[in-house]
This record gives sequence, C-alpha cells and structure tokens, in this order.
Amino acid sequence: MINRRNFLLSSAIAGVSATRVSGQSETAAAKLRVRPSADYFGPQFYGEEERAELMDVFESRSPFRWYGPNNRQPAKVVTFEKEFAQAMQTKYCLGVSSGTAALQTAMAALEVGPGDEVILPAWTWHSCYSAIVLAGALPVFAEIDESFNIDPSDIESKITPQTKVIMAVHLQGNPADMDPILALARKHKLKVLEDCAQSVGGSYKGKPLGSMGDIAICSLQLNKTITAGEGGAVVTNDPVLFERAGRFHDVGGFRAPHETIVGKAQLQPFVGCNFRMNEFSGGVLLAQTRKLGEIVKRCRTAAAQVYEGLSDIPGIHFRQRPDPAGEIGVGVFVRFKSKDQRDRYLSALRSQGVAAGGPSGSVILPIQEYIEKKRTVHPGWPTFNSPRGKSIQYGAACCSRTIDILARFGGVAIGPRFTKEDTQEIVKVVREVYPTIMNS
Repeated sequence: MINRRNFLLSSAIAGVSATRVSGQSETAAAKLRVRPSADYFGPQFYGEEERAELMDVFESRSPFRWYGPNNRQPAKVVTFEKEFAQAMQTKYCLGVSSGTAALQTAMAALEVGPGDEVILPAWTWHSCYSAIVLAGALPVFAEIDESFNIDPSDIESKITPQTKVIMAVHLQGNPADMDPILALARKHKLKVLEDCAQSVGGSYKGKPLGSMGDIAICSLQLNKTITAGEGGAVVTNDPVLFERAGRFHDVGGFRAPHETIVGKAQLQPFVGCNFRMNEFSGGVLLAQTRKLGEIVKRCRTAAAQVYEGLSDIPGIHFRQRPDPAGEIGVGVFVRFKSKDQRDRYLSALRSQGVAAGGPSGSVILPIQEYIEKKRTVHPGWPTFNSPRGKSIQYGAACCSRTIDILARFGGVAIGPRFTKEDTQEIVKVVREVYPTIMNS
C-alpha cells in the first residue's frame, strides 16, 4: 500500500478549497458529506480480534517471541509467520521488526556484499537503496515505466558481470511486470528480490506478490495494507535463504522452531543483527493477516467502480497495470500532457472536495543530495571505493524518464471503506473536471 500522508494532506486541503474556491459559506461547506478515510487501511479494521491478541500477550506476561515465564512457549509470532506464509503462498515466513529490517535481512540471505551490484527502480523508498549500500554493494538505477514500477525494458542494459540481484518493487498497490523480469533473471542467472512493502495482498496473474522471486519482503508499517504500527516479513520458498535470513535477524542463531520448519539446519552461525519481532506485534499482525483478504477485496471493488465510471471518457489514459485484476486499487491515476496540466487537474479536484495527488509514497532516489554525493556511514565504505563505484554517476541524468512520468500523472485516493455513493461522487467530479482541463 502507498504512503498515504500526501493524500491525507490533500484531503485537508480539499476541505478548505471547497469553501474558498467555490465561494460556499462555511455552513454550506459543513453540510458536505464526509467521505471515509483513504488513509491507514489496517487500523480502520482494528477490532476485538486485535484487542484479544494483545490482551493474551499482556496476561501471559510473555512479550518475547522465544520464551517467557512459567516455561510457556509464546506463539503469536510463530503463528503469524505460519498464516502469513499461507497467505503469500510461500513455504517460509520470517517476522521481523520493520520493512527496512526485512530488506537488510533479504540482502544477507542472498549473500549480497562488496563487489556486487543490485538493480533497483529510480522511484522507490530510501530503504531499498540503503539496504544495498549497507551490504557494501552498489545500487544501479533503472527507469520506471507508466506502471510507476521498474521498466523491464531498461533492466538488461544495466546488467554487468557484477550484477547479482534485480529488485522488483511493487509500488502503490500495483504489481511490477514480473514475467519479463523473471525471464531476464533466468537468462543472466540473477536473483530476484520482490519488495511488496506498498502492495501486500496484491497479485500478478493469480500469484500473490512475493511468491514469484527468490525472496521477498513486506512492510507492515502504519501506511501499509495491514499493520501493527511497525513490522516486516521476509518470505521465500528456499530453505537455505530462509535459514540465512533467520540467522541474520537473530544474531547468527537459528532457533529450534525455525529449524523444525526446514527439517534440519544446513549452515554454521555467522554475524547478524537483532531484528526480532515481539509478541505484541505478532498478535496484532496475526489478527490483521486474517483480515487481509477482506481489506484488499473492498479496495479493489471501490477502485473498479471508479475505473468503470471513467473508462469511456475519450482519450483518457490510465496508469499502466501489468495485471489489472492483481492491483490493490489504492488510487486511480491518469496521464496528462504536462506537469502544469496535471497540477491544474489536481487543484480542480481538490476544490470539489476530492482527495487527489501525484504519485507518492516513494522518492526519486538518484536526485537525493546524499545519493548524488555518495555519502555513506564511513569514508572507507566499500560501495563507492571500487573503480566501478567511483565511476558510477547518479542525478537527474540517469532517471530523466522517471522524472517526466511522475510529473504527468495525477490520481484520486481510494479506501477500503468507500461506498458506491463515494465512488459515484468521485466519478462525477472527475468526469466534469478532466475534459475541461484537457481542452484548456
């Protein structure tokens, strides 16, 4: 799911604009029906189930996942892992403390290190880049296409003998085009890491996102489809990758419950971190996982109503969707000729009380000042001290198409609690605004 903060801000602006732009009195504006929130999907579904899981941990006094008082074996995280793996249709799941921790754990599982290169989209979150650099490897950016995801046609030119992993990030609820990505990986004997942080619950051609690559990560932070405030998961079908992930996240150890899942440990201990998930988080995420299908179904239904209501507008060009049925539907985006035209469209929607914004939840990484200047945690860090690391150049020149695409798309926010009345109102406003903007 996307980071909804931009759309939340848009909603606040829309409430003010509806009064100021249209000239309505504050009394009349106050009578406008308030649409359900398009923000923070998971907490909208918090109920007695989450409360019961929390209270169970509280009353047991066993918040640590591996052991506790009275020799009771805590079970929240391990049950979450089991049920989340089932939902993702993978053999193994490892609960961790955040999506960022999941990315670092996946890098360690894949044995990414100094001298290796990882290809990632120019438009994604800071953690994707940071996980690569913190592993000592070199990030190599590829352009996005109009799905807002990595463009498969731009990947092959970025492959070198040092390339080890392609990071396929499924952004803003929309699956990346996995078939050509997987084909390229097979052709060049590369690993595929799926980042499902913004699209937990999405699918591609009937397969859950996260089930197709060698390993995948999910973020379970507040802005994601389901949440415990923070949290993450690593999923895979490979027992060795699972063991490496398990050891890295737990200071090199591989506990008996996880060893039982894979049958037998195959590796020796190695250096690791502490990214363990606690039982309170595990309990909330267990309850949320059981609601994931319902949250996604509701969001898809609302988005489908908006798509259907707009599809016959002459010349309308929606965001590219590699698998429309697999998109979660957190927003409906359309393309414009220029940024100015896009911005006028968004302003007009907001003036009518419709929350709208450009693509969000990520940043254009190559133009971030700390990335352009290659700043790391230490001057001697291996990432940029090799001849290849010294020569690679970031900045706007390596992502000009990404910048252009993001500047010309604007969309309306969709939430899982939207009713048909809500989506009909959105369609009505867009059908009034869009032709006016396009013809001006």
